[in-house]
Amino acid sequence: MKKVLVTGATGFIGRHTIAPLTAAGFEVHAVTSKVPVNSTDVDGKCCWHTMNLLEPTQVKNLVSTIKPTHLLHFAWYNIPGQCLVAEENFLWVQASLELLRHFREQGGERVVMAGSALEYDWNYGYCSEVLTPRNPHTTYGVCKNALQEMLKAYAEITNLSSAWGRVFNVYGPYDHPKRLVSSVICSLLRGEPALCSHGNQLRDYLYVEDVANAFVALLESNVADDMNIASGKPVAVKEIVLKIAEKLGKLDLVKLGTILASADEPPLFAANISRLSTEMGLLPKYDLDNGLEETIVWWKKELHLC
Repeated sequence: MKKVLVTGATGFIGRHTIAPLTAAGFEVHAVTSKVPVNSTDVDGKCCWHTMNLLEPTQVKNLVSTIKPTHLLHFAWYNIPGQCLVAEENFLWVQASLELLRHFREQGGERVVMAGSALEYDWNYGYCSEVLTPRNPHTTYGVCKNALQEMLKAYAEITNLSSAWGRVFNVYGPYDHPKRLVSSVICSLLRGEPALCSHGNQLRDYLYVEDVANAFVALLESNVADDMNIASGKPVAVKEIVLKIAEKLGKLDLVKLGTILASADEPPLFAANISRLSTEMGLLPKYDLDNGLEETIVWWKKELHLC
């Protein structure tokens, strides 16, 4: 029986992996720090474990009890506006390594961890796993990149099967309300101005269910090393904002240029997804239009506006 331990299982991406993992025949063990867990709030069947992954003894006891064959690791400190420079990033490197070691010692076979596009040198704009240097500009990116290097080295000396999914921009249900897509939707649904920068930045956005499905497929595969998980189709931020406003009939509330863009923000930051599409045979099921539709519907329900 394939047993998978999913960390960050009530998080933005993790929660969307439960159903496809169950469908793929895994016995799913989901870890969360939230108490109590409302299992009806996550699609798919699983066994819930409420614990603090920053406590080594709890981690050791859980892994030795479950003895998972697979590990899908999302848990991290990820609060917008804070996570990029937070000291908690270093704690999560340490906690992730502890989890990895206990997983391997208990007979674990395959691990996939979630990385970040912020590991790349963003001055290159169009990022390839093979060609683009990694030169992170943030504490978050430095810590993710360090963990990826240590995972790779550890997997090599222990013959552990491993992969690293490098995530770009994600949107969809359960996203943090301060992130771009959610913040614009929430502002417009409330009849408030959506304050934005100039919006000329080109970014790579992928709907969260496509991201989750890519991680599940990566976990089931034998593909090694790092892989970009993105749409491969950069789009101007203002195009996303205006699409949302058109769908809601609130174009008059969009205020482009009212927020100053960061001086070091790259004009283009997107992914080469040739590995994802050729080696994995994966293409997004959602385009920007229907992904935004699904997200708007969810936020209307969340804000009790329908």
